[in-house]
Amino acid sequence: MKEGNRKVDEQAREVISTILLFDVSDPRLEMVTITGCKVSYDRAYCDIYFTCEPDRYEEVEAALASARGHIRSLMSKKLDWKQAPELRFHLDETVDAAEKLGRYLQTERERQAVAEDATSEGGEL
Repeated sequence: MKEGNRKVDEQAREVISTILLFDVSDPRLEMVTITGCKVSYDRAYCDIYFTCEPDRYEEVEAALASARGHIRSLMSKKLDWKQAPELRFHLDETVDAAEKLGRYLQTERERQAVAEDATSEGGEL
């Protein structure tokens, strides 16, 4: 059953990504990435996770809210489901967390390199 849900989730993600790319003309939705979808078992709801540049979060959320009905309508035409699920958009914060962790690790590597250089220079005196 879980495999079936993953397939449905991925199918929804692909369709919504395609709709945003080709069928929605709102410039606020350019460079928005759909990172995942979670469709409820009865297909009544579809939680859609997205990411974009941090300074555009509010703008993109507003654009997705205003396009929700149009996206849902197009989704129902492209998918062979009995009903079109209610769409709920969520900011995917895992991308930001991963970038923050990556910056921290890079800073830590640089700090370690400086500390090792200082230790090796001090040892040669």
